[in-house]
Amino acid sequence: MDTNKAPLLSVRDLRVSFALDEGLVRAVDGTSFDVLPGQVLGVVGESGCGKSVTMRAILQLVERPGRITSGVIRFRRSSSNGADGEVVDIAQLPPRGPVMRDIRGGEIALIPQEPMAAFSPVHTVGDQIVEAILLHSHRWQEEKLSRRDARDITVGLFRDVGISMPEQRIDAYSWQLSGGLRQRAMIAMALSCKPRLLIADEPTTAIDVTTQAQVLALLRDLQARYNTAIIFITHDLGVIAQMASYVVVMYLGRVMEEGPVDDIFHAPKHPYTQALLRSIPSLYGKTRVALPVISGALPHPFNRPAGCPFHPRCPQAMARCSTAVPKLMPVGAHQLASCFLHHDEAEAA
Repeated sequence: MDTNKAPLLSVRDLRVSFALDEGLVRAVDGTSFDVLPGQVLGVVGESGCGKSVTMRAILQLVERPGRITSGVIRFRRSSSNGADGEVVDIAQLPPRGPVMRDIRGGEIALIPQEPMAAFSPVHTVGDQIVEAILLHSHRWQEEKLSRRDARDITVGLFRDVGISMPEQRIDAYSWQLSGGLRQRAMIAMALSCKPRLLIADEPTTAIDVTTQAQVLALLRDLQARYNTAIIFITHDLGVIAQMASYVVVMYLGRVMEEGPVDDIFHAPKHPYTQALLRSIPSLYGKTRVALPVISGALPHPFNRPAGCPFHPRCPQAMARCSTAVPKLMPVGAHQLASCFLHHDEAEAA
């Protein structure tokens, strides 16, 4: 990966809050990361750590009463000839404005966790993909794209993602397809407008292990073929080892550590990353022995701890960890970590 490339997506100090009657929930609390063109970025962490909310903020799909309270989401759009174009700050765009509607689905696409809920049950999957293609027809560099042309493109996409009998399956409803076929159809829809960035939000959660392996192989093949950048969200570190070249570890809406996948797996710096890796079952582990677990539980959303968010569960916590928030700083040639074990830099109060 050429790290000298300009980022395709650059998120800086992103904060997303939900103002509820019970109090304020800071779902994303100062997250920063970059995605390079053609890169597969893995985002990992326990459930409830803000991974999905971060990605919905990138698409301006945060539901009320949630809103982006601060931060920058710079995205490098493509020009009419496919080259790099203007850089826009998505955080400042109206969610329903023409620019955001063009970016959403056209240049940044989403594969949601559950395709059964994403597809309309009263329209065929083919019709829904055809509508997306017609809405973003300029992505195919066509002055006028007919419905027949869009249908032919959809059949080709079904064939690309490994759906058998695409001419017949294009007229099927989502509830008529198996879980694996629905996931493939959702991937076809995400790719239908040639996006520069694909966000895969736990795309293998609701499918069996065999189908999961097929979907991962399909995503790797499509990424290599189209050079599409992918943000892969999961809590499965085994999937990250297969898919990602760079990893971001999140906890309570913050980035705890980030770095190349080999460095994260073989030389983790943050105690949270180390605890996540220890909890992975090993083929060579002793039988009938309990797996290591991370002590404690995620704090209540209305009762976030002061200082480092992980310090109540950290076996190496120091007194300073309960009062100051460590900055995300370089801790090696390519890694960054937010931990006082490796540096003394704290965020401003």
